[in-house]
Amino acid sequence: MKKNSRIYVAGHRGLAGSAILRRLESLGYTDLVTRTSSELDLRNPLAVEEFFHKEGIEFVFLAAAKVGGIVANNEYPADFIRDNLMIQTNVIDSAYRNGVKKLLFLGSTCIYPKMAPQPLKEEYLLTGELEPTNEPYAVAKIAGIKMCQSYNRQYGIDYISVMPTNLYGPNDNFDLEKSHVLPALIRKFHDAKMNNEPTVTVWGTGTPRREFLYVDDLADACVFLMNNYSGNEIVNIGVGDDVTIKELAETVKATVGFEGELVFDTTKPDGTPRKLVDVTRLSNLGWKASMSLTDGVKEAYSWFLENYEKEAIRK
Repeated sequence: MKKNSRIYVAGHRGLAGSAILRRLESLGYTDLVTRTSSELDLRNPLAVEEFFHKEGIEFVFLAAAKVGGIVANNEYPADFIRDNLMIQTNVIDSAYRNGVKKLLFLGSTCIYPKMAPQPLKEEYLLTGELEPTNEPYAVAKIAGIKMCQSYNRQYGIDYISVMPTNLYGPNDNFDLEKSHVLPALIRKFHDAKMNNEPTVTVWGTGTPRREFLYVDDLADACVFLMNNYSGNEIVNIGVGDDVTIKELAETVKATVGFEGELVFDTTKPDGTPRKLVDVTRLSNLGWKASMSLTDGVKEAYSWFLENYEKEAIRK
C-alpha cells in the first residue's frame, strides 16, 4: 500500500476495524474510506456492488462482522451465520469484480476444532468438530477463508486471511449479554465496585485457558501483513501465551480495584478448554505483539471509564 492508496476499512466502528483505522491514520495513509452500517448495509449485495463500482477502492480490510460471546452465539445462531455469510460474500465478490488489488479478511480462532492440539496451528483447520456454542459463526468464518482461497486460485488475485485470537481494547462491547469475557469482566467488576457488592460471579469453573491480544497490536499486524504477506495460507495473529479465566479475572479485579470475592458459577458453560494459537508463521514473517496483558487491561479499563456514560456501554 502506498500512503495515497484508496483503502476501505469495512467495520470501522467495531473493535478491530476502529483499531485498523487508527493505525492507518497514524502511519500517514491519507485516502481512507469508511461507511457506517446505516450508510452502507453490507448484507445488501446491490448496495455493496454499487459502492465498490463508484469508489475505486484499491485495498480492503474486511473487519465487518456480527460478533458476540457465548450467550449471544447460543441465542442468535441464525443471525450469526446469515449476517456473516452475507457480509463477507458481498464484500469479497464485489471487491474482485471491481478490481481491488488486495483484501485482508479477518477470521477468528474459533474456526479451529474444539479438541485440536495446543497451540493451534493453521493446518488444524477442518480436522475435527467445532465448539458447539459458536459453530454457526465459525462455519461462516471458514466459508470466508475458503472463498478468499478459491478466488485466489481461480482468478489469480491476492486476498489473505488472518485469524486473530481473543481481542480487547478501545471500542469494545461491554454489554453483559453480548460481550466477550474480558470486557464483560471489566464491566462486572466496575459495577460491583460502584455498588459496593460483596462478590462478583464469573461463568464456568475458571480453569479454561485463553489468549488475549490488545486490539492495537492486531491492527499493527494487519497492516504489516497487508504490506508484507501474500499467499493462500491463513495466518494466526496472537501473543503466543495464555492465562486461565481465573487468572484473567484476578488481573481485572486488581486493575479495577474491586475488593470483594470471586465466585465461579460452575453451572455455566466453560466453552473450549484451551485456545492458544501458534504464532510461528507470523513470527517468521517478522512481527510480534508488544502489549502485555496487565498493561492492556489498564488501557482497556481507562477507555471504559472515559466512555462509560455513553449509551453503547450502558445498555
